[in-house]
Amino acid sequence: MDLEKQLKEIEEFGNDHVGTSSDTPLRPDAFDLSEIEKIALIQKDVQNILNTLGMDLTDDSLKGTPTRVAKMFVQEIFGGLNPDNKPKASTFDNKYKYGEMLVEKNITLYSTCEHHLLPIVGKAHIAYISNGTVVGLSKMNRVVDYFAKRPQVQERLTIQIVKELQKVLNTKDVACIIDAKHLCVNSRGIRDIDSSTITSEFGGKFKNADTRREFLDYVKFDTEF
Repeated sequence: MDLEKQLKEIEEFGNDHVGTSSDTPLRPDAFDLSEIEKIALIQKDVQNILNTLGMDLTDDSLKGTPTRVAKMFVQEIFGGLNPDNKPKASTFDNKYKYGEMLVEKNITLYSTCEHHLLPIVGKAHIAYISNGTVVGLSKMNRVVDYFAKRPQVQERLTIQIVKELQKVLNTKDVACIIDAKHLCVNSRGIRDIDSSTITSEFGGKFKNADTRREFLDYVKFDTEF
């Protein structure tokens, strides 16, 4: 396909999301290269991009940029692609027999839109009802951070967080709501700086209207689902 036709199709497609698997699309050989090898390759690619744009990479302000960007991609903002970085699944017996909903709200979230590689910034709200085990509060923050640190779409991110906590807690009774701003909408394209995107995933008892409403009341969400 020639570039002009490809650009036209992308323009027509716009920012619409294509539904794929809830798993992050990774090739089978995704981890054949070490982190250092990936950084070395990406460094050259970033250097080529900046050179193509006409930037002077001998300038003191720019000469370290390809290395910084490559390191950031591999070890920071896309660090969640590496399964070695997955948070440890430490759970505890619910010895105090707490049987009500536990809610962790306003978890700060930084991710990256996989369509334009621009930031997604927002808040995640998570709830679960114990099935005999509980998890440390920071574990939920770490799960959000792990799945956010990869090229993402918000719908997939929401589902991945719930699935992981369902697996860790051995219960379907997990829910997640994400409210986030996408810079691919806010800073380019339509440039709507006020809009945000809300996604949700409700499992088990949270599919019940009363349980779901209780969760929404806790996080002060007026949106009807």
